[in-house]
Amino acid sequence: MKTIFAELDQMATKGRVFVLSLALMLQVTACGGGNATKKVLVIGIDGIRVDILAETNTPNIDKLIAEGFFSDQARTNVRTVSGPGWSSMLIGARTDKHLVDSNNFTGNDYATYPEFLTRLERVDSSFNTFAVVDWAPLGTTASGGPLFSEAVDELLFFDGSEEGYHRADSLSVAAAVDRLENEDVDAAFVYIGDADEVSHATGTYAPEYMSAIEEADVLVGRLVAAIRARPTYADEDWLILVSTDHGRDEEGGHGGDSDQERTIFFLAHGPSVAREPIETGPNIVDVAVTALIHLGVEIDPAWNLDGRSVALRVARVQ
Repeated sequence: MKTIFAELDQMATKGRVFVLSLALMLQVTACGGGNATKKVLVIGIDGIRVDILAETNTPNIDKLIAEGFFSDQARTNVRTVSGPGWSSMLIGARTDKHLVDSNNFTGNDYATYPEFLTRLERVDSSFNTFAVVDWAPLGTTASGGPLFSEAVDELLFFDGSEEGYHRADSLSVAAAVDRLENEDVDAAFVYIGDADEVSHATGTYAPEYMSAIEEADVLVGRLVAAIRARPTYADEDWLILVSTDHGRDEEGGHGGDSDQERTIFFLAHGPSVAREPIETGPNIVDVAVTALIHLGVEIDPAWNLDGRSVALRVARVQ
């Protein structure tokens, strides 16, 4: 009898070892472990108010939220306009450092505080970087720009003020889809601007604003589908980050210090994302730093960045 019980106990022990080993394998897989190549896509949707987003039909964004990490209590910094908003998001540092405090980018210190794609190129020029924008200061010398430097491997600009932002957004996403499907992109940024323009023209609660957000959601779906269509997708660990530069006031404008203008959303999706809530809500400066850390870049204290990594899973053995 003792022998039988000993054998049963040994079998149970082996079973526990097997279960623990399986759990560890699943954890590593969920963390984007193994030889998966880290990739990042940052999608910036201009001027989204979080309570209106919640009321709008956005199935593609909703799916990313359901599968990833989401906060609708993230914060942007004053002033709540696009120049400092996009600069802070894509650099990982606040206005007192990059020095853009309005939609006039003149006097910026992008040489010291470059956006994350240029930062990647400075760290390792073998990174394949891509950005497509349709608001002029992000990609051209208009108003003291561009935010994105010549170090980025490919920077495309479709003029939203000339084409109309609805059409320019579609052209931008079509170009991004082509690169994502067919090229070995490591890090990319895509700007979607029409919703902000529509809200300025029609107001925060106008159906036209909600329709513009729905159109942005369709574009997000196309970008996600392009990543999943990549022939190398199974061997890649894509982090998709989606956020906005500012919210809106009651009339559809922005630039003030109200909660409605300063509250933004932070969405992270991918195998390396932890879905658990965090104690302190994200800030706009966390986007760039999260992207850099996912790509294996060690943040140098000398860079003097303000952001932190948000929602990235840390693989560990208990």
